[in-house]
Amino acid sequence: MLLKESGCEEYEFIEGVPSELNRKIREGEIDVGPSSSIEYLRNREKYCLIEDHSVSSKGPVGSILLFSRMPIESLDGLTVLTSSQSETSVALLQIILTKFYGVGCLLKPTAEPLERAIKAHAACMLIGDEALIEALKWPELHIYDIGDLWYRHTGLPFTFALWIAGKDWCVEKSGILERFRNDLDRAKASALKNLNTIASVSPLRELISEEKLVSYWEGISYDFGDEQKKGFELFRQYSEELGLI
Repeated sequence: MLLKESGCEEYEFIEGVPSELNRKIREGEIDVGPSSSIEYLRNREKYCLIEDHSVSSKGPVGSILLFSRMPIESLDGLTVLTSSQSETSVALLQIILTKFYGVGCLLKPTAEPLERAIKAHAACMLIGDEALIEALKWPELHIYDIGDLWYRHTGLPFTFALWIAGKDWCVEKSGILERFRNDLDRAKASALKNLNTIASVSPLRELISEEKLVSYWEGISYDFGDEQKKGFELFRQYSEELGLI
């Protein structure tokens, strides 16, 4: 997101997959926005956090799924395909396989559709809309919700994304940043009160029922309180242990 100098009420919204947006905010092409947790951990000296905002789950997240032809415990020594769009999800999957199941896998990014990927490899992780849609099509596969696996083994929420901004920009534009925080607070409160209305105009409603969309959104936490921070700190510790940051 770029904040225009004419006033904080005017924004230019930049679209892209998480990995692309990570690069843009890292290189200063974006002023502020939600970015992968692993991006913040790898470059903490570059960023300031927008407090009280995140994309987190306490249990199933619904949109980050591992599709597997065999139980997760049986994946040792095999190649697991992953989306190239989300660096945090790949790091989290590595932690889950290694720390929780003692499974060593080669994680390999792919852009292949699931139907082709799952024929050639034992498992494939999808994120976002694609995961939501494909979950309805494959009852014969083992489908693991990555957020749920983290919660079952830690008892803590997992934070997939944080709102961050470049540290230099935060200092130079502190007044604009404060107004933006207030706008973001209001936007979050308004959205959570109007999920049914948002679902009724979502492009996804043609593929997923409005009820399921609302249920998915209600399962996500958009705050960053003490419990989320504890889960985030544990993610940092595991990431350091495995050399992911």
